[in-house]
Amino acid sequence: MKFIHITILFLIPLLSFSQKITVSEPIVLRSDIAYELIGDLGGNTLVFRDKGTAFEVVAFNKQLKESWAKDIELDNRQPKVIGLVTGKADFTIIYQFREKSNIILKAHKYGPGANLIDSVSLANLGYLFYNPGFEFIRSEDRSKALVYFLEKQELIKAFSIDLENLHLKWQAVLQPEDFSYYQNFQEMLVDNNGNMTLILEKNNYRAKREEHHFEIHTYYGLSSKLIKYQVPMPNKLTYDVFFTYDHLNDRLIAAGLYSDKNLGRADGYFYLSIPPQKPEEYKLTLHEFDEEFVSALLGKDGDKAKGLAEASIQEVVLRLDGGVLLIGERNRAFERRAAGMNRSFYDVSGRFAVDYYYDEVFVISIHPTGETHWKTVLHKKQYSQDDDGMYSSYFLFKTPSNLRFLFNDEIKYENTVSEYVLKGNGTAERNSLLSTENLKLRLRFRDAVQVNASELIIPSERRNRLKLVRLEYN
Repeated sequence: MKFIHITILFLIPLLSFSQKITVSEPIVLRSDIAYELIGDLGGNTLVFRDKGTAFEVVAFNKQLKESWAKDIELDNRQPKVIGLVTGKADFTIIYQFREKSNIILKAHKYGPGANLIDSVSLANLGYLFYNPGFEFIRSEDRSKALVYFLEKQELIKAFSIDLENLHLKWQAVLQPEDFSYYQNFQEMLVDNNGNMTLILEKNNYRAKREEHHFEIHTYYGLSSKLIKYQVPMPNKLTYDVFFTYDHLNDRLIAAGLYSDKNLGRADGYFYLSIPPQKPEEYKLTLHEFDEEFVSALLGKDGDKAKGLAEASIQEVVLRLDGGVLLIGERNRAFERRAAGMNRSFYDVSGRFAVDYYYDEVFVISIHPTGETHWKTVLHKKQYSQDDDGMYSSYFLFKTPSNLRFLFNDEIKYENTVSEYVLKGNGTAERNSLLSTENLKLRLRFRDAVQVNASELIIPSERRNRLKLVRLEYN
């Protein structure tokens, strides 16, 4: 397999710094259901391919030349991959299969050469006439995983897995009172010890905003101890929120956007910090958007009184001191009837075109006291159609000194890739990194993997062909 090695300095001579990229020849995605970047193990970059009835790992060397490919053997009866986790020197696949009509939850651990190291049956769910819709989440340090599914719309069955020693830590069934998954479920977390936190949201509508609150259930599996508590959001509605666990400061953290009365727009942002052993000592601060921020985000059409619509919280970055960076993005999907369709007849196919817009990113730095440190708006405009927005948004590349937001300037075949370099004081610098002209690339930044403090791997998917792109900062 040939490879292309390009130094960006020659592509964009005006840059005062240089990066280099390496691009692999394509993998043809014929019958693949999904693929996932495993990352760098044993000196190779590994890609996992799920072909529905077959599974494969493909390895690329440092120059992104294909080194080898190996079939992954899972159990024969309808295996279905639930999740994959990469460790420091191995990777683990969690999957389900049927055995004598019973559903079995199982894990395989593989070395850098995709050789099977360990295999464990985690749980037998017995006979189920349906296939459970398993959800899969990982702990921050990737040492634990949580698999759960909903039964009868009111029970949550959960399984905590130790990925390092490959065994089931515990399994439990939760049945919260007055629980409706589609109305109340907000988020599920697993910490580095394998404990589970379920976050529910109650009364998040205008008529009952005085009673609006979060209901939090934390299950300590080894002691079978369940702690339940509430955090009120007095007279506010949750527009969007992101929960995470701060292991360094031992806090459950949330940051998000709130509405005063109308859930169609956000009127401000909030920060929530909860010590899990003393949840009554939580800290909640709310801040109304100011005119300067709204104008910077929405331009001359911005109106503080109308708030912020069509935005979502993409992630929360923890600061060492217990504060956070709240990162949001303006985005929306607009469905419309495809052009040229005959409107005189009923269309059983239901063909509609979907437009995707991913625009400005905003970052709000919040002190552990809840006070605002700074706010920054990173401008971009991305538009695409009927692609699920897979080439839009950004990838957040983290280093000790700054954050880099990498993104496609435009969603088209010939495109420029740019970045914002955000420093600790909130100042940001925009750089052009490379042009994809004549490279036949369509970069999926949302699915990129950071390898270390100076390198990342980005998948490129164009016309049913997958390429890997390594970007290295010098």
